Amino acid sequence: MKEQIKELSKEVEKQIEPQFKQIEKICEVNSIKVIEAFQKCNLQEMHLNSSTGYGIDESGRNKIEEIYAQIFKAEDSLVRSQFISGTHALSICLSALLHPNDIMLSITGAPYDTLQTVIGLGENPSKSSLKSYGVVYEQIELIDNEFDIQKIQETIKKNDIKLIEIQRSRGYSTRKSLTITQIEKVIQKIREINKEVIIMVDNCYGEFVEEKEPIEVGADICVGSLMKNLGAGIATSGAYIVGRKDLIELCAERLTAPGIGKEIGPSLGQNTNFLKGLFFAPQVVASSIKTAVFASRILEELGYKVDPKYDEPRSDIVQTIHLGSEEKLVKFCQGIQKGSPIDSQVVPEPADMGGYEDKVIMAAGTFTEGSTIELSCDGPIREPYIAYMQGGLTYEYGKYGVLKAIQEMISIS
Repeated sequence: MKEQIKELSKEVEKQIEPQFKQIEKICEVNSIKVIEAFQKCNLQEMHLNSSTGYGIDESGRNKIEEIYAQIFKAEDSLVRSQFISGTHALSICLSALLHPNDIMLSITGAPYDTLQTVIGLGENPSKSSLKSYGVVYEQIELIDNEFDIQKIQETIKKNDIKLIEIQRSRGYSTRKSLTITQIEKVIQKIREINKEVIIMVDNCYGEFVEEKEPIEVGADICVGSLMKNLGAGIATSGAYIVGRKDLIELCAERLTAPGIGKEIGPSLGQNTNFLKGLFFAPQVVASSIKTAVFASRILEELGYKVDPKYDEPRSDIVQTIHLGSEEKLVKFCQGIQKGSPIDSQVVPEPADMGGYEDKVIMAAGTFTEGSTIELSCDGPIREPYIAYMQGGLTYEYGKYGVLKAIQEMISIS
């Protein structure tokens, strides 16, 4: 590694010490939240046991869902290994809550690419999309990264909106991620007009980044992936839905079958992974944010546009770097791969992927396939060629990966 990069790394770490201290404070708050939930819900060794087959009324699975509800301050939760991804959980949730002719309103602009496919946006929509079943979709853009309160309230007054969707993280967009304070404010404004509309938050990448979660500030239902923050690189599958009890039951019936709902669903050996992942999640999320802060500062020092900047408030674990060319984006991702513990010899290349309109490059030498809380980086091959980096099970490993990526990118300069 070039000596000047090593020296710059040392200088950057001095600059970001105040940010690290704040991250550690939030980590402590969320760690206490988790351990107290385990204790209040009386978690016992027997709950680590697993079930197969139907998994009828399995005590370990039920206990995990009780703990999730406690942590999120929700009435109920659905935490299952049968969820393949966050997108799958979101699809189940939306399909459960929306019927033909119902209106879904996104108030954060166009959602993440794969959710656009679920909804049925773009050319040649899927025959299994929400639109194909008669669900009506509308969206309102953010203005300077703030909710367009006036337009949101006007739209709610004019239309019988069934569900409002808020995407906390940025997806493959250039907007900033949304803070819990922003989400709380817009929910209050929505409730001034309509107290019945379902407010759903896509919480992917956001868990334990702040001290509160969306249910605590008025959201009705909240969805996320265990391949991200709450799995802590330990859970090897799964996702969660938390919120109102009646809505969770509808989601459970969509996942299993009407009339059965939450009663069945084998844990298939995942209970220990889910619980251990949740136990470590506050610390792993903190490491991931520290990695992002380090990357933000050192790449800004190298002349790249970054978002968020190292000293800005954060609401998710994602760090974006505007690299300006396809070649630099590809090289940066290849460097992240070289800094990975697994498949470090693999050279990722852009390719077509289901649910995405553009070719995408993805780098992740992870213990669990697709686990984005482990250090990973990806981006669509389109201008302005932004790298979306997230994860880092420990800060030390994350820092190493970032420096490898910088070294790889500098080699073409």
